[in-house]
Amino acid sequence: QVQLVESGGDSVQAGGSLRLSCVYSGYTPSRDYMAWFRQAPQKEREGVAAVSTATSNTIYADSVKGRFTIFQDNAKNTLYLQMNSLKPEDSAMYYCAIRGRTWLGGDWSNPSLFDYWGQGTQVTVSS
Repeated sequence: QVQLVESGGDSVQAGGSLRLSCVYSGYTPSRDYMAWFRQAPQKEREGVAAVSTATSNTIYADSVKGRFTIFQDNAKNTLYLQMNSLKPEDSAMYYCAIRGRTWLGGDWSNPSLFDYWGQGTQVTVSS
């Protein structure tokens, strides 16, 4: 059974940094994707960043390019999201997600293409 547990969320001032962690179990990275999504109140869940487990190529939402970095440590079974220069609009619940099956193409930011989800970790950025 695949399990994901996120941590690292906190309340910070604008311009600050946070590193989110997602420890996964029951899963072996293969030819699929791991990603971070976020959801603010009254908004749809949106893709923040993703990494191909086959190539380690990364993809970012335009809103976070140059500020956020997604990376994985397979030895620690952990996916990270380093967030710098945080803005109030980054405030949201952040979720780790794993595709769990071979990626066959499609929009990486579509939540319905991911099979496993963590419970989320809250990030609040104040101005």
